[in-house]
Amino acid sequence: MNAQVNLDMINEMGTKGFESMRELGEINLRNWERMVARQMASVSLMMETGLRQAKAASEVKGYNELAKIQVEFAKELGQRMVEETRQNLKLAGDARDEYRVWLEKGMSNVKAKMAQATAKAA
Repeated sequence: MNAQVNLDMINEMGTKGFESMRELGEINLRNWERMVARQMASVSLMMETGLRQAKAASEVKGYNELAKIQVEFAKELGQRMVEETRQNLKLAGDARDEYRVWLEKGMSNVKAKMAQATAKAA
């Protein structure tokens, strides 16, 4: 191989590496934004439940009624948190799939370049 071929190969590897890192950064940013949105939904749910509990506490006439309302709120919150957890697990699965596709694409490119270099050397 001559020097120009080597420089072209290094240049191409650098460009492909940069593109690959940019894609990884975009995947990371998308996943981070999704996770933050899910986290904010959970915090909002907790705040909403807390406000409802405070309002109920100021309106009840006795401890028995307050205890019953607290149990209802806890049950509702638990059910909604289970749904939040399901959505978070789906998000994690989607992120895993995005990273796997990115990695497979990168490995495919490396394999193709190695085959090409081996063919030229032979």
